[in-house]
Amino acid sequence: MERVADVLRHKYPQFNTISPNRSITDALHQMQAENVDHLIVLEDDRFVGVLTEHDIVCKIIYQSGRLDTAIVKDFMSTYLPVATMSDSLEHCMQLMEKYNMRHLAIYERFSFKGVLSSHDLIKQVLLKRKAIFDEMEEQQNYLWD
Repeated sequence: MERVADVLRHKYPQFNTISPNRSITDALHQMQAENVDHLIVLEDDRFVGVLTEHDIVCKIIYQSGRLDTAIVKDFMSTYLPVATMSDSLEHCMQLMEKYNMRHLAIYERFSFKGVLSSHDLIKQVLLKRKAIFDEMEEQQNYLWD
């Protein structure tokens, strides 16, 4: 059974971080430049939340937010479900489903380790599935070989 640590090992270190006092336009530019849909919000090297494209769109459309004066802390999500490095990927999927969230904060004891996204989980499942099919293909004996 795969664990959170296996997934984070492949994506660590996570450089997609931003300060809560930066502008939303800076955050959007950073997301575009890094080709990510979320940024980890750190204040004094302490995790305080996640800013997603979804957060920005919802606040702009439904709460008439203004991009020119908005800052990250006005748009970020601060309440994320928490998982540990030893949790299974299945458990993470259940947490995401239960809380209708696309991101989980990962902690080991009281130390922040990163963010796990639904995209990370899908990618891991596809990699595992590909490995299974590759193994099955190697085991097959073809008459023409």
